[in-house]
Amino acid sequence: MDHTTTPWPAVSATSAVDAANATSSVDAAGAAPLDSSTESAALDDFARQVPLAWARALDTADPGILSDLLSDDVVVDMTAATSKIGLEFPVLSGRDVVLPTMMGAVGPLDTMHLVGNVAVLPDGEGRRVEAYALAQHFLPGEGPLPGATRRALMGNRWTFLVQPEKEGPRVVRFEMDCIWFEGDPLVLLAAVSGE
Repeated sequence: MDHTTTPWPAVSATSAVDAANATSSVDAAGAAPLDSSTESAALDDFARQVPLAWARALDTADPGILSDLLSDDVVVDMTAATSKIGLEFPVLSGRDVVLPTMMGAVGPLDTMHLVGNVAVLPDGEGRRVEAYALAQHFLPGEGPLPGATRRALMGNRWTFLVQPEKEGPRVVRFEMDCIWFEGDPLVLLAAVSGE
């Protein structure tokens, strides 16, 4: 079974969104959308880019990248991960809630997310994207300090549900599960607690 083992060119989230949108919109002359195989290929391309773009959005605190990925009614559920490390984090619903919450919590931290083992699987009309993410988090400004020992290192499993929408493919649901954790979980709350 092929789980998208073919490498793909590195593109920004915006260019992946633009490419996917180009296949699902009507052109200026009013031509019909491209055939379903082209739309399916665009959906697959977008889906493959999602984990990398998600990580870049968090690491660079760029809400524009994240916004381009999300449906208006996206659901973000990280409770499986946060409950394992003793934190309470609510399920987030809607782009207008997800963007400021994610950017406010992770954006200020010194982070690096490394993503691998990406699999894109059919899921109804959309795709389920599974990926592993190794995420290192330091307090703001402390990441490059050799003596900084307060950190949160997580080995996570990410799952995205991607659906075609009229604007193009979008993430409609994100779930995160923590497979292992090392460090201080309170680092993950530092930005929202004012540390």
